[in-house]
Amino acid sequence: MLNRVSAWREPSFAWEPLTPRGVAAFARASFERLFIVQGLFALLAAAAVVWVLSDGVFPVIDDAIEQLPDTGSIHGGRLDWRDDSPVMLAEDRLLAISIDLEHGGVLRSPADFQCEFGRADLRIFSLFGEAYVDYPNGYLIAVNRPEARPAWGAWSPNLLGLAAIGTFFGLLITWAVLATVYCLPVWLVCFFANRDLSLLASWRLAGAALMPGAALISVALVLYELNGFDLVQLCFAFGMHLVIGWVYLFVAPLFLNRVLPADKSNPFVKPADASPAAGRAEN
Repeated sequence: MLNRVSAWREPSFAWEPLTPRGVAAFARASFERLFIVQGLFALLAAAAVVWVLSDGVFPVIDDAIEQLPDTGSIHGGRLDWRDDSPVMLAEDRLLAISIDLEHGGVLRSPADFQCEFGRADLRIFSLFGEAYVDYPNGYLIAVNRPEARPAWGAWSPNLLGLAAIGTFFGLLITWAVLATVYCLPVWLVCFFANRDLSLLASWRLAGAALMPGAALISVALVLYELNGFDLVQLCFAFGMHLVIGWVYLFVAPLFLNRVLPADKSNPFVKPADASPAAGRAEN
C-alpha cells in the first residue's frame, strides 16, 4: 500500500510551462494538451524568426537589388559584372551586401553578416569566420535590376512562409526527438527521488521542459532585432536556452508528489504476535 505525500501540493492543471511547477503539471496532462501548448510556443518562435527576416534582412536585399545595374548575371559558375568593383550595394546592422570581384578585402562592413559577391564565389563574413559558396554551374542567375526585382518580389513572401513553416514543424519534431532522449533520465530522477512517474509521463514532462528555452530564444531574437542584443549576446542566449532545458528536466520532477510506504514499522516495537500472551499460547 503506497501513500502519496508532498511538502507542496502537486499541480493539477497544466497550462503554463514557464516554471518548474508548471512543467511538472504536464506529466499528468494529456498528450493533446502538451501538443497544443507546444504548438503555441512554436508559433511564437516562428513569428520571431519571420519578423527578424522581414524587418532586418529582406529590406537590405530590397535595397541591394535597387542598386544593381541593368545588365549582369551568373552563368557558368562566373559572375558577369561590368560596373564598378568593389562597391557596397546595401548595408544595415544585421546584413551587408557588396560586390568585390577579386575579394581584395577593401570593403569590410560592421554588420553582423556581410555577403560579398566575387567573380567565382560568394563569401560570407561574420563573427564566426568566413564561409565560401561557389556559384553553381549550369544555371543562369540574374544579377540585374530589371530581372531580379520582380523575381525577388515573387519569391520573398514564399521564403517567409517557408521560414515560418520550417521553424514551427522543426521545433515540434526536435522537441519530440529530445523528449524521447530525455525521458529515461527524467524517469531515473523520479525513481531515485521517490516520485511516482511512468515512462510516458516522463516523456510528457521532458517535452514540456524544453519550452522555457524556446521562449527565451524567441525573446532574444526580438531583442536582437530591436538592437537590445548584439550577436554575442544572442549566441549566449542560444547557449542558455539549452542549459535552461536541462535545469528544468531535473528540477521539475521534484514538484511532483513524493511516494512513500503508507506504514513503516518501528524496529523498537515488538509485533503483536510476539507479545508475552502469544508466547504462552504457543507453549
